Amino acid sequence: MKYVRDTSGRLSRRPHFEPIELDRECERIVSEFLRGKFDAIRFPIPTDTLTVLVERDTADFDMYADLSSLGADVEGVTEFIPGQKPRVRISKRLTEERRLENRLRTTITHEYGHVKFHAPLWQVDAQTADMFGSRPERTSISCKRENIMGAAEYDWMEWQAGYACGAFLMPHTRVKAIASDMLGQRLERGPLEAGSAQAVDLIGRLIETFQVSADAARVRLIKLKVIAEGGVATDLFSVGR
Repeated sequence: MKYVRDTSGRLSRRPHFEPIELDRECERIVSEFLRGKFDAIRFPIPTDTLTVLVERDTADFDMYADLSSLGADVEGVTEFIPGQKPRVRISKRLTEERRLENRLRTTITHEYGHVKFHAPLWQVDAQTADMFGSRPERTSISCKRENIMGAAEYDWMEWQAGYACGAFLMPHTRVKAIASDMLGQRLERGPLEAGSAQAVDLIGRLIETFQVSADAARVRLIKLKVIAEGGVATDLFSVGR
């Protein structure tokens, strides 16, 4: 990880992570938490367990929040407050409608990405004016459905939280093992076409293994360069990740 200038205006400098750095850190966090709670690492991570993880690192975690005033497409909010743990709110619609559990799971882990990777930075930034410049006392990030996993890279906070969302739920070494088991040497020829039968089968395996939606599984495999949409991508597994 290195610091670069933050052109968004939120902070004067921001962290730049390579994807593999996020993958490794997210897997470490999840693995240590699961070992401590269950003395074993099992997937899918139960939704109740995800809530315990977030509660551990926040000052307040509200899963029944009315976020309608922020817009119909806002499903999660993380608030950064200097000197305190962050506060997280999740739209009550996701919690109350059982059919939306997969969306609830991705929203919880997206907000947790903000908690782990951005809250500490914001507190440091606000407390060290000589290095970072003055900042507001508190700041909220409102997360829209379209950005939970698929934010553009220029929106660095949402992109990092979206990447972390997939990495918490579907750790890269587990995805690699599943892909290798299903595809074997086929991986050496590069990523699969997203619409191919093999890609569809692999997405189905991730859905079953990690309790995620088809879209979440597809996005994760694209980000890990196991499958590709429209063009050629470098194979993740050929570069030692």
